[in-house]
Amino acid sequence: MPAYILRRLLLVVPTLLGIMIVNFFIIQAAPGGPVEQMIAQIQGTAVSATERFSGSSSGGETVRSSSGDASSGAYRGARGLPKEMIERIEKMYGFDKPIGERFLLMMKNYLVFDFGESFFSNKRVVDLVIDKMPVSISLGLWTTLLIYFVSIPLGIAKAVRDGSRFDVSTSTTLIVLNAIPGFLFALLLVVLFAGGSYWKWFPLRGLVSDDWSSLGAVDKVLDYFWHMALPIGAMVIGGFATLTFLTKNSFLEEIHKQYVLTARAKGLVESRVLYGHVFRNAMLIVIAGFPAAFIGVLFTGSLLIEVIFSLDGIGLLGFEAALNRDYPVMFGTLYFFGLIGLVMGILGDLMYTVIDPRIDFEARG
Repeated sequence: MPAYILRRLLLVVPTLLGIMIVNFFIIQAAPGGPVEQMIAQIQGTAVSATERFSGSSSGGETVRSSSGDASSGAYRGARGLPKEMIERIEKMYGFDKPIGERFLLMMKNYLVFDFGESFFSNKRVVDLVIDKMPVSISLGLWTTLLIYFVSIPLGIAKAVRDGSRFDVSTSTTLIVLNAIPGFLFALLLVVLFAGGSYWKWFPLRGLVSDDWSSLGAVDKVLDYFWHMALPIGAMVIGGFATLTFLTKNSFLEEIHKQYVLTARAKGLVESRVLYGHVFRNAMLIVIAGFPAAFIGVLFTGSLLIEVIFSLDGIGLLGFEAALNRDYPVMFGTLYFFGLIGLVMGILGDLMYTVIDPRIDFEARG
């Protein structure tokens, strides 16, 4: 197993490098880089991320020329500005260097986890990510745990009662819930329970209350979950179906195998058969996929939820960085979370061996 882990760790380097190369050169070729953003601010034609999100525009021209090379100095929208000013802006953002040199310098800094400073917020990228992480971790962790704690028992119950009225009704309910977009359900929750039109039982914004630091330990926990209730509810609404059906099908496949029939023939009680023999084999793919599921929930699908409930998390940070062409934030978070995703993939493989020691990736290789 150590040799397998070492090989996987060594593969992280070229995989992460490939991810960074592809994204770096694609983003560099896209129009409207940070130099154009600064020119637009000077010219008074800049459009904020919020305005872009809502579809409004001031009509200013801030598109780079088709050459795609920021160092060429050819910027549409820069008419009337002195050449020396454009050169100072390019130097401020590092665009006075060739694109290949910029990439190598960036990767050299990333090797020591130096992600630089945001172009537009004057904060270190690391500090920005740390500030946003509590929101994203809260949404990702509790959403994943809740989905697992509901889906696994429900999937087992459906497998045991396969074809029954319970199985059909729960399947219908899950399919309907899976068809509801999370952001749409979030708006419904706001209207019903956050003072929209009916009851005001839950807060509409923030991770905790303003006076959270003055509360006692128990009140802090309660206040935290009070704020998290609606966002997590909106995120989990469509997340039960896939895992529940996966659990059910895994159990059904194992229940009809010979070793289960043999265990029943020996007179073992049904609970002992299900949880002593079937569970470990059936849950292999379900439980081992927890790290990947957590990463998926953590970094995807939470942008609209964060906007609706005024939660300043990683999703909103990445969205604003992409619109503002804040390259240090874009590439720094891409590198950091790409690395986490690759490491979590290795952890997922280790989970297989923990759940079932018979699995040996090294022997397979």
